[in-house]
Amino acid sequence: MANVNIKFNNKEFLLSCEDGQEEHLEELAYHLNEKFNDLKSNLGNIGENKLLLIASISTMDEYFETKKKIDQKIIELRNLTEKFKELKSLVYEYKEKKEDEINNLNDEQKKLKNQLEDNKLDYEKAIEKAANQIENFLIKVDSENPLQ
Repeated sequence: MANVNIKFNNKEFLLSCEDGQEEHLEELAYHLNEKFNDLKSNLGNIGENKLLLIASISTMDEYFETKKKIDQKIIELRNLTEKFKELKSLVYEYKEKKEDEINNLNDEQKKLKNQLEDNKLDYEKAIEKAANQIENFLIKVDSENPLQ
């Protein structure tokens, strides 16, 4: 345990605290002394005990107001966290949906490409067949009507 000399209301006090907490204790005492002196100058000398009580109540009021604000911020943070999780879920869901759409479009594109290749082959066969039929017809016509 460490000992710290604290000056409060122009009086010296020796207080103990955990090792390493000396500066923190001095800072707390400084702020309490400031609050006490402000009240003393605003309210006059209404007695040390009453001033200490008012300073304590004022400090506790600040503490609880700060705690309320922190609790409210914690609730807001939780709500934001939930909204973020929902948004993240929607983003992943949207991404998966779009990836599925892309995969489906790629599959359809492959099918169309295959159909085009099949149609091209069918078209080439049809043209070749037509060309053969025309050629056979011309040969037949030439053989039936030889040139004179």
